[in-house]
Amino acid sequence: MALNYASKINKIRTFALALVFIGILVMYIGIFFRSSPVIMSITMILGFLFVISSSVVYFWIGMLSTKTVQVVCPSCEKSTKILGRVDACMHCDEPLTLDPELEGLEFDESYNKKQ
Repeated sequence: MALNYASKINKIRTFALALVFIGILVMYIGIFFRSSPVIMSITMILGFLFVISSSVVYFWIGMLSTKTVQVVCPSCEKSTKILGRVDACMHCDEPLTLDPELEGLEFDESYNKKQ
């Protein structure tokens, strides 16, 4: 059974998308509290903050994405971005590294942590 790796950029984008849906869900729950303006206002503001935080995360990963190294994946031959010492291809999830010391070693995301 092979492990499935995902690109760090795609993970962060998925998290930001989840924040949008959570924010909309929280605001939708606020509709059920129309009889209590305080609870409805709190849920609407909380949902709005989730959506705004999603925008902040999208902006942050967009700025981070412009500084990453672009390489061509040897497996699918598509251009992908590598964030850190090891990462996965954004298209085929092939483990990639730019560090010659890590070539041939088993893929482990702990290589990105500072010692």
